[in-house]
Amino acid sequence: MRHAGIPTGVHVLCEREGLLLLMRRAGTGFFDGMYSLPGGHVEADESVLSAAQREVREELGLRVEERDLAWMGVVHRRSDTNRIDFFVRARRFEGEPAILEPDKCDRLAWHAPGALPEATIDYVRKALAAGEGPWMLELGW
Repeated sequence: MRHAGIPTGVHVLCEREGLLLLMRRAGTGFFDGMYSLPGGHVEADESVLSAAQREVREELGLRVEERDLAWMGVVHRRSDTNRIDFFVRARRFEGEPAILEPDKCDRLAWHAPGALPEATIDYVRKALAAGEGPWMLELGW
């Protein structure tokens, strides 16, 4: 029996002075108007950590070394399809975040972990509440 692949995502927690960097999604048709962490899909023949590096560079212009990424946890969730999302923390990064994909994001904001915007994507909120990790959440089943 042939099985369809499961979309795999990566989300990167960037923190400065105790505040978390969130992006407001826009123009994608998927969670538009909601806040999330920087990240995206892991591409074919790409590791999760390589995808994390690429996504923060493409979306924000930040540079992070693979050795500076720490595993937090995994969310296996039911959405429009069966999905798996990895969460990693950038212990260090270089650069100032900027919106480099205005067709996908219309706002960047730093927020205290205990004061996330009401419009934060639910599975991202739950992952952030799970803490440092390692952890594994199954949502929507």
